[in-house]
Amino acid sequence: MHSRMRNPAVVLPDAMKPIQAILKTAHSAGVDGRLLELVHLRVSQINGCSACVDGGARTARRAGVSDERLATVAAWREAPYFTAAERAALALAEAATRLADRSDAVSDEVWDTAATHFDEQQLAAIILMIGVTNLFNRLNATTRQIAGARG
Repeated sequence: MHSRMRNPAVVLPDAMKPIQAILKTAHSAGVDGRLLELVHLRVSQINGCSACVDGGARTARRAGVSDERLATVAAWREAPYFTAAERAALALAEAATRLADRSDAVSDEVWDTAATHFDEQQLAAIILMIGVTNLFNRLNATTRQIAGARG
């Protein structure tokens, strides 16, 4: 397996600085870092980004996410390891990633459920994590970044 090129955010390092600033902001908004890592992992699974799934699982594990939760995040609806708040965040992550799958991409039901668990600042952090993850997934998938490789 070979990547087509280095990650564009590495090739153009000035692009990485604002992305890292967004991630830092998301992590400072009062959302448990483990939840943000689960969101990152689920979005990356949906998009089939092997580099982000691999890196996301490693980061989540370092953040304290259990092996059971890592192994079942793709099946979070059927797994007993997730809280109601985590389920709401994962549903929001799936809807906001699969925008073209339905006419109302993020339904009121998904939004309202998430809004019962998170305040506006926390929702903003989760949405930023979803957006940045989708950005990285697209960069990595397009350039065929390899799981376990860096750059």
